[in-house]
Amino acid sequence: MENYSENPLWTLLVEVVHSLPLYPNHKSYTRDVLLVEKPELDSHDLSHRLDMPLGEAMVIIYELKRAMS
Repeated sequence: MENYSENPLWTLLVEVVHSLPLYPNHKSYTRDVLLVEKPELDSHDLSHRLDMPLGEAMVIIYELKRAMS
């Protein structure tokens, strides 16, 4: 995941994801429910579980894992 964040397009992806209407709800649900149940949850699992774009899942997992470390 760290390799993605070093890509120049990462900041654009984050900007787009932060503008999605459900992003705050997806992020809080992931933090409060899904990561409690399954701490090793990855972006592919999250994307399938919540039927969200993989890019949104990548940003959410990156931000939450970074906040927890």
